[in-house]
Amino acid sequence: MSTGIVMALVMNLLHLLFLAVLVHSDQNMAPLRSFKISENVTYDCLDIYKQPGLDHPLLKNHTIQMKPSVSRPELNNQFGKNKTYKKKMGCPDGTIPILRSSEEYISNAKNFAEKYFHPLSSDSPGTHIAGVRSSNGSYRGILAWFDGFPLNIERDQASYSQVYIGSGLDNQVNFIQTGYMINPGVFGDGRLWTYGFWKGKDGKGCYNTACPGFVQVSRDVPIGKPAGPGVPDWTRCSIHQDKGTGNWWLTQQVSDKAYIDIGYWPKELFNLISNGANMVGVGGVVQASHSGPSPPMGNGNFPNGDRMGSAIIINIDVLDSNYEQRRMDSFPIEKLVDSPNCYGLGIGKVKPFHRTHLGFFFNYGGPGGNSCGV
Repeated sequence: MSTGIVMALVMNLLHLLFLAVLVHSDQNMAPLRSFKISENVTYDCLDIYKQPGLDHPLLKNHTIQMKPSVSRPELNNQFGKNKTYKKKMGCPDGTIPILRSSEEYISNAKNFAEKYFHPLSSDSPGTHIAGVRSSNGSYRGILAWFDGFPLNIERDQASYSQVYIGSGLDNQVNFIQTGYMINPGVFGDGRLWTYGFWKGKDGKGCYNTACPGFVQVSRDVPIGKPAGPGVPDWTRCSIHQDKGTGNWWLTQQVSDKAYIDIGYWPKELFNLISNGANMVGVGGVVQASHSGPSPPMGNGNFPNGDRMGSAIIINIDVLDSNYEQRRMDSFPIEKLVDSPNCYGLGIGKVKPFHRTHLGFFFNYGGPGGNSCGV
């Protein structure tokens, strides 16, 4: 066989091998399944080991934690028997749902992250808050039941209902937040979304999976998703530090369904909350328009003594330094209302032996407007 024929065969073989590698690569990159929630919202089922969260430079040697080290029975439903979660998505084994992100969404999320409300300080122009927090402690977690409400929020406004945990030192902060948000500037629509946000030791933060950092584990429930039509079911949001790894887990429970460990923020992202955090908080936050008007908070109503007349957050508990679950008001709490003309706060009071177990709770919110101050 001539040298020319041999070289031709070798080149053809190499070409076939190259094509095979390309096909294999495309199959690995392509989602195994996709779920289109609405016209502009699609989730792709990606390989859990190739998810974008692991692309963060601080996570080069990170090993995925598939579930919390210790079962947390106290996160089970307080309203009745715990039921099985009814799957609305359900990615195949070995994959997780990731929101298909446009360049505009990623850019908007990064821009909002840069100016995101700092829960350890009230110095944030155009931002107003109504809630409670406890500082100078040592906390391993926070959890609460609340619901979100559809509101009329302008493109350059935002309204949140959230729980958060974090620590600050000098000019550095580490914190994690979760709950409901309406933020057309990030999501491109005025719907209510669940969300997670973090800020770590590099001074940068991120929403959901818009940039690397959060490790999604659940194949049924993504970290951020739009709520259904009308008022959503009661949701219990929990952030707690894992005893074994130090990672910060996000858990959600909807109505009387099972609680879901959605995923976690790895310990490598933080430098001030490696051994717990010194501050926890709960409440509503809004961001005003550049032109001045502030949006509504909660359901848009001031607290007036009627527990169901305004937005309410109930069963607010924290995990102390020993991982014991305690009512938040068993620690010194600080009331935060910086604009009483626009928003209010009413700490809950329940008569002894009241048939409804609300734990520590409060009502909050208001209509917003043009007289909320800077």
